[in-house]
Amino acid sequence: MIDYAEYEKQREVITTANKKLLAEFEQWLRSSGLSDKTVANHVENIDFYINEFLLYEDVLEPRDGVDEVSEFLGYWFIRKAMWASRSSIKAYGASLKKFYAFLLEKGEIEKDELDDLKETIKEGMPEWLATLDRYDDPSVEDVWRI
Repeated sequence: MIDYAEYEKQREVITTANKKLLAEFEQWLRSSGLSDKTVANHVENIDFYINEFLLYEDVLEPRDGVDEVSEFLGYWFIRKAMWASRSSIKAYGASLKKFYAFLLEKGEIEKDELDDLKETIKEGMPEWLATLDRYDDPSVEDVWRI
């Protein structure tokens, strides 16, 4: 783990790069004919993922976050996002698939990484939704038990 000053410096560099990347992602989404509302939702979701989650404890660039989706949707998002719901978990899954398809087109990730991400989301979604249900149920004592 890096010291706090170094973490802050690296975080600032990545956050600045992420602004440009988000603008490019927004243009990419618009070029596919999505509505303004849908584009805004995807960009907002990815902004949270790359600027909050990926920079929360460590400093990860978006391309390095392709393997972190299960940790995000199955645990971190449920605990940290007050708006976590069944529909928001599904929406973030859709946004992440679009974002990493965009990164594939940019040459930032490999096709097998995108394929693995899609498979992870498909296979993990039922468990993540069940975890959310347990987390929201006050009668459940150990919400993280599978």
